[in-house]
This record gives sequence, C-alpha cells and structure tokens, in this order.
Amino acid sequence: MLNPFKKTKKEPEDWKEFLSRFLNLEKKHKDLSEEIEKLKKQNLDNFQKIGVVRFNPFKEVGSDQSFSVAILDGNDNGIVITSLYTREESRVYGKPIKGGFSEYNLSEEEKQAIEKAKNGKNNSKSNNSTRPEGARLAQ
Repeated sequence: MLNPFKKTKKEPEDWKEFLSRFLNLEKKHKDLSEEIEKLKKQNLDNFQKIGVVRFNPFKEVGSDQSFSVAILDGNDNGIVITSLYTREESRVYGKPIKGGFSEYNLSEEEKQAIEKAKNGKNNSKSNNSTRPEGARLAQ
C-alpha cells in the first residue's frame, strides 16, 4: 500500500550533511527562479491582450455588424483587424501595431480596440450586461 507520508530519505546524520542538503535546496531554488524569469521574458512575445469593438459605420442603417479586433503581445505589438459590413459587401483590413501604435491611420474604433486590449477591457461597445428583448443564447 502506498503511504504518502512515508519518508523516502533518512534524516541528516550531522550538521555537515544538513548544511549540504540546505545548500543543494538553495541552488535548486536559484535555478528555478532563473528559469521563471527566462519564461517571463519569453512570454512577452506571446499574444496575450485582445480588445474588441463592434460598431455601425453607417448611422440610421443596419446594426453593429462591423468590428475591430486588436491582438497584442506583452510589448503591445501585434495587429488590429477591422471588418466593415454592408448589405452588398464586407471588407476586411489589417494593420500592424508596434508599441501600441501603427504607422497607418487608425479609425476611432481601431484606437478603442487597441486601448481595450492594452487595458484589459475586452467588452464590445454594443455589449450590455443585460440581453436585449428577444435575443437568445447560442445553443
């Protein structure tokens, strides 16, 4: 029978052995701390921030079928993708983002999506905490 509380190693015989084990633990702790710092630096290059803004580019016609999505890494580098929807067509645009800014002109909705991504506010402009009357949940 497996006993999780059973000691697998014997107690140190003297202070010298105790000190040796302690120094070994200290070295393992240092190695683990260095590995964690290395992983933190590597993680900055992974996409980790997303901001979404839904909007209607044509007032008085249609609804919030258009959107901008910003996808950024830990250094605020990434991309913003915008889809403009009309009854006749749908257009999609992509713009690179470096340090939270783009070399291309950004629409207000694209700027909002980038700010939401940077600040961790991922809810869309048209998103309410209550469901509109007649709206159904996806099943």
